[in-house]
Order: sequence, then structure tokens, then C-alpha cells
Amino acid sequence: MHDRKQAAQQPKHQEENAMSNYNNDIDATATLIAQHGTPWAAINPEYAARMRAQNRFKTSLDIARYTAKIMRSDMERYDQDPSQYTQSLGCWHGFIGQQKMISIKKHFNSTDRRYLYLSGWMIAALRSEFGPLPDQSMHEKTSVPDLIEELYTFLRQADAREMGGLFRQLDDAKGAGDEVKAASLQKQLDEYQTHIVPIIADIDAGFGNAEATYLLAKKMIEAGACCIQIENQVSDEKQCGHQDGKVTVPHEDFLAKIRAVRYAFLELGVDDGVIVARTDSLGAGLTKQIAVSQTPGDLGAQYNAFLDVEEIELSNTTESDVLMMRDGKLVRPKRLASNLFQFRKGSGEDRVVLDCITSLQNGADLLWIETEKPHVGQIKGMVDRIREAVPNAKLVYNNSPSFNWTLSFRQQVFDAWETEGLNMSAYDRTQLMSVEYDNSELAQEADNRIRNFQADAAREAGIFHHLITLPTYHTAALSTDNLAKEYFGSEGMLGYVKNVQREEIRQSIACVKHQNMAGSDMGDDHKEYFSGEAALKASGKDNTMNQFG
Repeated sequence: MHDRKQAAQQPKHQEENAMSNYNNDIDATATLIAQHGTPWAAINPEYAARMRAQNRFKTSLDIARYTAKIMRSDMERYDQDPSQYTQSLGCWHGFIGQQKMISIKKHFNSTDRRYLYLSGWMIAALRSEFGPLPDQSMHEKTSVPDLIEELYTFLRQADAREMGGLFRQLDDAKGAGDEVKAASLQKQLDEYQTHIVPIIADIDAGFGNAEATYLLAKKMIEAGACCIQIENQVSDEKQCGHQDGKVTVPHEDFLAKIRAVRYAFLELGVDDGVIVARTDSLGAGLTKQIAVSQTPGDLGAQYNAFLDVEEIELSNTTESDVLMMRDGKLVRPKRLASNLFQFRKGSGEDRVVLDCITSLQNGADLLWIETEKPHVGQIKGMVDRIREAVPNAKLVYNNSPSFNWTLSFRQQVFDAWETEGLNMSAYDRTQLMSVEYDNSELAQEADNRIRNFQADAAREAGIFHHLITLPTYHTAALSTDNLAKEYFGSEGMLGYVKNVQREEIRQSIACVKHQNMAGSDMGDDHKEYFSGEAALKASGKDNTMNQFG
């Protein structure tokens, strides 16, 4: 057993060691150049060392191995202190993920415990060649690893861009003889923290059988994924977790897919790879299959025990009936016209608990329980039962935009206060979304509970990772709507300048210098490396980006 403290510090040590090799790389490259003599004489060893530093991760598997260790370290830290939970936002494009991580570094000076989430819903809605699709696994499965690769391409570019700026500042400081500033910049480079962070990647229900799941998982890991989330729905009946019509599979079918993902991690040498097992059983009342049971009380029998059945006499059966024995009696599972079998009403929570315990006992690392509302008490109730069997059970939780957070929490406060015996006559529970309540004491308490939801749920309900699946889908729509309303309306160009560019400048948004963000300055650096004084640079006095300082 390795030391926990050492494991928790490992990513930071790896990062510092990687960057402190900069001067060693200069010396090693100089030696190599000298060995090749005149043909390599124009190669500058420091420039080569800079390019190596700006491209720290040589392959996407390097990223997967690095980020897997970060996740494992964070999981151990959370076990010791639940306040150390992790968070992410869903991103549907590499640029969005890049800007998110740049903002995090700017505001918090650290990417610690902050990840990216890759949402299958957003891939279906935004990244399919078919156009916008519902979240039913109809999109091309290759679009999932493609987005992982794209996200890490943009994050690598963020590293190269930021370090390039530090290198240019270092050159200026040395040129001006400012040793103090040069030393400060060198320290920043030596302690540089990469934008590369773990991605929790959604593989839906595996896009087919276990072999199909394995093949796609391999592609996702090869693209850089250290963590794969898989759900227990039927692949060809898959629905969004917040819609009706969800159909689950027997446990053995799901466990085969968990094993398939683990084999993919092990084959590719990502031994610390993380698997998130998602259960949709709380809202799924249907199954496509009756499980195979070999012995009384086994997993198949436990799954089948949740089926809604009716006692029947053999004389009342038809040729197409499926029959079972339960407690010594002949019963017929209720089958719908869709050929799906129905679970007993009210059995969802019990099925969730069994799903979670079974998944953790058979290779999953984290759980995802899809709920119909964000309620700490409800989640805690299920997690407490799971932890009776698996004491360190931890959750990834979807802080979903499918929830009406305002209404849900106002109603939670209303119900709590009513239970306490307070006079609630000033409030109409069915109309609590109304703006007339925005400044009320109830609304303020609800907002406070929303603000503290993640910390409360991490502490009380075992939630290690909080994510919002679709936030950037909604922010893109909202900001575009506001711009269109202003720009095409009476404000004209002021609609852009006042609400976008002016705020970019005042809030130091990196994209205000969009040429720099797209790599123009890095291109100039390379031109100088390759062509020396003959380089034709883009960043001269006529570059309008100079207006932004």
C-alpha cells in the first residue's frame, strides 16, 4: 500500500519535475547539436527546449495516465476530508473547455480539483453530422473520442500560448538587465501549472454490446480520457436520464460492460483509469430482459424480484406468456405492448441501491445516481444504504439544468417551514417561481441552500464530484440572444462594444486579443526560431491587437 500523503502530492511533484527540466533540456540539446556539427549549427538549443516545455504531453495516453493519477489522488483526499470535493462544467467544444480552464487559472491561480465534463447529450445536440439529435445514442460514436481529442488539443495550446508569453517576458527582462524580474519569471516557468485536467467522459450505455463498449472505450482512452462514465440503460433504447421511457439491463449485462472498460484501460497501460457506473433505475420503470438466474438469491433473482407480476393459474395462460415461479406460486410478469417488462411501482430506490453496491463490488470506482430533483436528503438516504455494504462509496452527481433549481429549492424551504409549524399563508406553493417572491425571506433561504448545495451534499451525501452537464449550451444561447437583441436593435454597434468588448477589456478576458488566442504570437516565435531576422512577423506596429495593451 503506497503512502496516501505521497500519492496526494504526486501530480504536483510530477509537474514541478517536468518544468524544472527546462535548463537540463537546453544543455542536452546543445550537446546533441554539437554532435551533429555544422548542419545543425543554426538550431538554437534554448528555442528547442522551449518548444519541448510547451509540448509537455507527447501523446494523449500520457494525458490519460497523468490525469488518472490526479483523480485517484483527489478521491483519496476526499475520503479524508469531504470538503475537498471536485467540480466540473460540461463543454461541447475545445475552445469552450480551453476558455474555462484559462478563466479558472486566472481567478483561482490553480486548477486543483477542477475538471472538464464531456456530455453525451451535448454531443448529440451539437456535434453530430445528422444535426441536432435527442439524447438517445443516435449520434456517431466516433464523435465522442473526437471531442476528447479536441478538448486536449485546445488545452495543450493554452499551455503553449501562456508559456510563450512568459518566455517573451523573460527575454525582455534579460535584455533590460532586470535580474529580479527575470528570476521571478523563471520561477513561474519552473512551477508552471498546466491547463490539462481530468475529463469525465460520457460513453452513454456503451453503444452496443460489451465488445462495442470496449472498442469505443479504447478510442476514448487513446484520445486522453482517464475517466469513463457508463449507464445501465439498454443501448438501443437509451434515453436522457431526465426523460421518460428509460429501460435498464440486468446486472450481469452491465457488469460485462464495466469489465470491458477496465480491460481497455489495462490494455493501454492506464492502470489508474476511473470508471463511473451510472444508474437510471430511480426513474426507469422498465426492463427489456428477464435476468438469468442460476441459483436462488443470485443477482438475476434479485433483479427479477423487482418485476411487477400477477399470480396466475396454468389454465389461464397463452402461448406467448412468460411465466415465473415466485414463493412457490406461478406468476406472469406484466409485459407491455412494446414487449418491455414492468417493475413494481415504488421499487426504484431499492433497485438503485442494489445497482450501486453491485457495480462497486464488480470494478466500478464511482457512482452516478440520476435523480428527479436535487435533494440532499434523498441522495443521502440512498448513499447511507450503499455505504452499509461499501463504506467508501462516492458519487459523481449531475447538477442538471433539467432541474428547475429555483422552484425546487423554494418548495423545499416551503415544505420544511410548514413542517416546523410556521405560517405559510403569504406564499402560494404552486407559484413560488414568480418574480414577486424574489426578495422574500423564503427565496433568500432557497438561494442560500442552492449556494451551499454542493458543499452540503459532499459532506452529507458522499458526493465526490459535482458537475453541470449542459451549462455552456445554455450560456452560449443566453449570451447570443442578448447580443442579437442589442446589435440588431436600437443599440447597433454599441450592443457589442458595451456588453462584450468593453467587458472583455475590463475583466481581462484573454479572448479580447483574439489573434493571440488563435496562436499568432506563437507563430511569430516559431518564425523567429526557423528564419531568424528574416522572419516576417504578424505582431508588428500595424497589428491592431496592440490597442489592447
